[in-house]
Amino acid sequence: MQTVLVTGSAGFIGSTLALKLLERGDRVVGIDCLNDYYDVSLKEARLKRLTAHKHYHHVHADIADRAAVEALFETHKPDGVINLAAQAGVRYAAENPHVYVQSNLVGFLHILEGCRHHGVKHLVFASTSSVYGANTTMPFAEDHHTEHPLTLYSASKKANEMMAHSYAHLYGFPCTGLRFFTVYGPWGRPDMALFLFTKNILAGKPIPVFNHGKHSRSFTYIDDIVEGIVRTLDRPAAPDPDWDSANPNAATSNAPYRIYNIGSPQNTPLMRYIELLENNLGRKAVLDLKPLQPGDVPDTMADVSQLADHTGFTPQVSVEEGVSRFVSWYREYYKT
Repeated sequence: MQTVLVTGSAGFIGSTLALKLLERGDRVVGIDCLNDYYDVSLKEARLKRLTAHKHYHHVHADIADRAAVEALFETHKPDGVINLAAQAGVRYAAENPHVYVQSNLVGFLHILEGCRHHGVKHLVFASTSSVYGANTTMPFAEDHHTEHPLTLYSASKKANEMMAHSYAHLYGFPCTGLRFFTVYGPWGRPDMALFLFTKNILAGKPIPVFNHGKHSRSFTYIDDIVEGIVRTLDRPAAPDPDWDSANPNAATSNAPYRIYNIGSPQNTPLMRYIELLENNLGRKAVLDLKPLQPGDVPDTMADVSQLADHTGFTPQVSVEEGVSRFVSWYREYYKT
């Protein structure tokens, strides 16, 4: 039985991942401070699914707390680490930039230091498709340039990638970054579009539709994200023997470092996403059409060929199936 540290274990992805690891026989140590960025009761409900399991141990702390993270590594000595704790939300950064620096940069440094000093065999960490920023070449591939982030959130995640590479190079422990594409599904975040849309449609309120509905996204179902993370964890990054310093590949290195996209290869227009939600709810949405917001990109589309080549996995759940599953969960959880 290996011990896996999951940061952000009361979060959307973290709680679902921790449950998957427990079900396959791993011991899981979770850390989460349960901040009030969104409904704490939802986080507590997610966590309740984990604390009922005998091989789950929870640490209520913030990864930005250096002493708490040092004590966690010293006490539990994890074999693998999956860092999902972060201040999320693209637009929230405009009003609260300091929170992103504390969680996404200072907190991540504490995780890197823990891995360095305690012999962690593999660090897997969450990045984001937002790092592609001003790049408009589709589909987004890992070797594309990501030097033009459009928000502080995406800049902090790009910084995580660079920080991890430096530690992989200096200290030799494997680091793998995963660029997630628009994750949705049961137990999701209330600030995300599908959650907000569902709540407003059921309440008969307008839903805000940015860029006048001309967005498209690689909407990726939570189970596909979790499967990709687990398969990646089991395959520690290794130095790329073909890496050329005169013509460097941004996704690999001569250090044990790797970047993968995890996203649905199916690109879906936002209006189709809303239509599927309407069909499953049995109600029409009232659209409040709005312009493109600062920091938003019109489209995302994931090239996941590298993930498939190295782990044998490609996201499988269609957006039609995923939205249906979400609505079923939402109705049951909120008793609508």
